[in-house]
Amino acid sequence: MAKVTFLTDLCKGCGLCVDACPKQILIIAKEKINAKGHSPAEMTDPSKCIGCAFCATMCPDCVITVEK
Repeated sequence: MAKVTFLTDLCKGCGLCVDACPKQILIIAKEKINAKGHSPAEMTDPSKCIGCAFCATMCPDCVITVEK
């Protein structure tokens, strides 16, 4: 299983990672606000992650790290 880490305080909630995820397990957290005033991305079910790193590749701010 892959380990995915989000630097949520730096995420601007653009949603590019959400669109890139083939398993559709990423969402923009509507109920959370980070230090920059944005709703950050988060993973709904880490057990379904295949570690493809499409989310990290698409992130313009490099706030996602995927480790296999």
